[in-house]
Amino acid sequence: MLALQITSLKNFMTQLLTGDAFDIFLLEEASLATAVSFQINGRINREFFPPQERTPESIPYEFQPWSEIKGLCYDLIKGRNTPLNFKFVMQLKPEKMRAMLEKAASAGTEIPAGEQLKSLILTVKYDGENVVLLTGSSYNTFVMDKTADELWEKQLCRYLSGKGVGYEIL
Repeated sequence: MLALQITSLKNFMTQLLTGDAFDIFLLEEASLATAVSFQINGRINREFFPPQERTPESIPYEFQPWSEIKGLCYDLIKGRNTPLNFKFVMQLKPEKMRAMLEKAASAGTEIPAGEQLKSLILTVKYDGENVVLLTGSSYNTFVMDKTADELWEKQLCRYLSGKGVGYEIL
């Protein structure tokens, strides 16, 4: 697990809530504390949709894409006062995860537990003053190999730097 402290809060919040830098993620869960507290379960309720719209093509993910819910989160956060805190637990979209693993494999990096990898996780925590990003991974079974985790940490740092998101490693 890697912990990154964001160095420019304003730039990061713009990227997170109105930019497209985090659109490669799905929202697993969110909690926000402003004048009241909000809890969001990002799991898509397939029963909400008519049967003909419940296909994998219509609803390709288990969780809501960040790009489709960040506007709601922005509306909950914006205002004259800053939030007391918030936490977003996000997963890298599965096709992005597969592409990352395939690119690493084609470059000669062997990822023994890659087929057991369920998701790559990014947790965004704001405590009222600072934003910290935490990386994580979820596997279908217990694995000893941490190659995929290390690859995820390096790729995330490279990605954030490319998007102009400043950070310090904690």
